[in-house]
Amino acid sequence: MMRIAFVTTYPPGKGTLNEYGFHFANHLRQKDEVSELYLLVDELPRGTTYPADEPAEDGRAALFYRPCWRFGSWRNAWRIQQAVANIKPDIVLFNLQFATFSERRVAAALGLLAPWLSRQNGTLSAVLLHNIMEKVDLHQAGFGGSALLESVTRLAGNFFTRMLLRADMVAVTIPRYVEILSEKYKADHVVLAPHGAFETIPQPSFNLPPGPLQIMTFGKFGTYKRVELLIQAYERLLQRVSHPLELVIAGSDSPNARGYLARVQAQYAHVEGIRYTGYVPEEDVPTLFQAAAVVVLPYTSTTGSSGVLHQAGSYGKAVVLPHLGDFTDLVLEEGYTGQFYMPDDPLSLADAIEKLLLDPGFREDCGRRNYLAAVGLPMSDVVDWYLLHFERLLNRSLAPDEVYQQAMVFK
Repeated sequence: MMRIAFVTTYPPGKGTLNEYGFHFANHLRQKDEVSELYLLVDELPRGTTYPADEPAEDGRAALFYRPCWRFGSWRNAWRIQQAVANIKPDIVLFNLQFATFSERRVAAALGLLAPWLSRQNGTLSAVLLHNIMEKVDLHQAGFGGSALLESVTRLAGNFFTRMLLRADMVAVTIPRYVEILSEKYKADHVVLAPHGAFETIPQPSFNLPPGPLQIMTFGKFGTYKRVELLIQAYERLLQRVSHPLELVIAGSDSPNARGYLARVQAQYAHVEGIRYTGYVPEEDVPTLFQAAAVVVLPYTSTTGSSGVLHQAGSYGKAVVLPHLGDFTDLVLEEGYTGQFYMPDDPLSLADAIEKLLLDPGFREDCGRRNYLAAVGLPMSDVVDWYLLHFERLLNRSLAPDEVYQQAMVFK
């Protein structure tokens, strides 16, 4: 039985990757191999608290909340290590991207030392890395600046990538990332991890609620997820589509772009039929997706696989996606489908959305295919994949190729 520490953002915290952390932890608790799960989470604003700890019951592992780091702090790696030292887990898993710990360069980078510190102090460490520096558009991600500053940031990123690779295992969700880390850094312990669908739900109804057709986007906006192009496409659709429409912008600002949505709302106040939901609590996510006619991913670049795409698939939704190199390849490899658009062209985006809105049969077919892609690799199976690797690290009883062969049953 494993005692696992999981460093992640987590609801009601609003940090990046909190949805992934929530669903991963939920499935991890349900595994017989896990006896205790410690969530090493970020400290919440005053007046907001995490739920109470939960004992082991009904086949679920005991769950403990340990707020031990703060977004923006320079001390996060040290504080996380102190928490790990107190808990003494069998293994600690880090759910990370390069801006997990701060929107400021130095604090963000220093936080990435946490997996190395854990290993230095005798605890096995594994990292799920959702993006890599070589594929991050620094300007789009909120770390832009002068050419010199970006060059310095790249060099620092290379150093901190090497420090992340000091973990016992590093998992990434895109095949190209494995190639880059293996070739550039000569790392032989980088593995390709399936992203997985957040929920395994019965086949959804493909009927839409009465009222306007909802064009929905969901996420944390202002860096590489931006809604200006989507609103411009929506303005064109209002002129071209006779059926009533509504644009639903669901989510909040990225930590690196505070105030972004307020500025957008002011700039496009003249456009009718736009609804800004603000932060969406986890329990309201199903209703949000079920009401949508189409789900749009308004990305100008990508930082890995898309959690929103997997959520849309779980609810049987047709999606509109940007045509972006590795991201396009990954979408098709994972079995998803939809309408692609050029990421800098509002007319292309309007055409892609219109094709799905005006052809219910095609829209439903895309939704069904996306649902099948999502349920083909549920999060529960992904967690089994990680536990196989953890077993190898803890007991050295399985060779890496044996883990791979057993993991193939989940693909």
